[in-house]
Amino acid sequence: MHTHKHFSRLSGLAALPFAFFFALNPVEAQTASGSVSQTKANTSAVASQNLLPAALETELSCAGYIEYEPNYNGFEVVGGEQEQEKHIYGMGDVVFINAGSQQGIKVGQEFQVVRPRGKFTTKLTRKSGWLGVYTQEVGRLRVTVVKDRVSVAQVTNSCELILLGDLLRGVPVRVSPSATVETSDLDRFADPSGKQRGRIVLAREAREMITRSHIVYIDLGTEDNLKAGDRLTVYRPVGTGDISRFRDEEITPSANYGFESERFRGGKFSIQAQRVQNPNAGDMHGPMVTTPKIERRRPPMPRKIVGEMVVLNVQARTATAIITRVAQEIHTGDFVEVK
Repeated sequence: MHTHKHFSRLSGLAALPFAFFFALNPVEAQTASGSVSQTKANTSAVASQNLLPAALETELSCAGYIEYEPNYNGFEVVGGEQEQEKHIYGMGDVVFINAGSQQGIKVGQEFQVVRPRGKFTTKLTRKSGWLGVYTQEVGRLRVTVVKDRVSVAQVTNSCELILLGDLLRGVPVRVSPSATVETSDLDRFADPSGKQRGRIVLAREAREMITRSHIVYIDLGTEDNLKAGDRLTVYRPVGTGDISRFRDEEITPSANYGFESERFRGGKFSIQAQRVQNPNAGDMHGPMVTTPKIERRRPPMPRKIVGEMVVLNVQARTATAIITRVAQEIHTGDFVEVK
């Protein structure tokens, strides 16, 4: 009797691990399922993080453009609430515009403030004639009070100080193209794509040395089938891009008796001069090869890629773009090619 009871207790104890194992299995299955779901979610999050806007809202609204034969509505900033003290206006200031209910102005209406700087021409482009009117985008206003022929507006965004005489236009709708986060280095010697080519003809704020996130203007537009969101490679020919220009001609002699001592006679050869043109003819004094001669007779060199850009807005003959990647400083005059 005692033996049977003891055996029953042992059987119960032996069954406990199996019961415990089967009880845990559903939890493990749920954990594994949850891990798979979490992995998929993390993968989606990483993928979404790799797609970032190429330009911030400020860069989109303050970029400027070169527009061919622009039309204006005649509305302009003509005064300010505090004009007894100042004639320049920024964020939050109240200004007056020369249009009211007679011109169809309504409370809450928004305008873009622009400043045309005149016709833009440059020797950097192959296009004939002028490219357009360079126009700065200096801010935005919202109408708060409408009178008969005048309205009161508040500056809601200021790219630069607003001046009397600045013109008003409708607010353009712009969406930033995506800029993928690159995980590989820029291919600095990539082959040409064979697509549209142009040049950087101007940079915002008259910059000549350009880097990432700077705004530039190129001589490609809708007439060249360019569109917002297009990505371009920025490049220049090898050997160009220096600030100063000089004739790169060697002046060190190939050999000279002054290069050795009278005591030890270490040799007449210069350790800085280039080689003689024909080693089997002539002597140690030359003639030597020179850098200009080598450059004239060498085969075509690969172009040097210095950066990438993406187009923000397009006009008839030009486009506004933002620099997204750089290998070194970019200059006005550098070439661009659609990728």
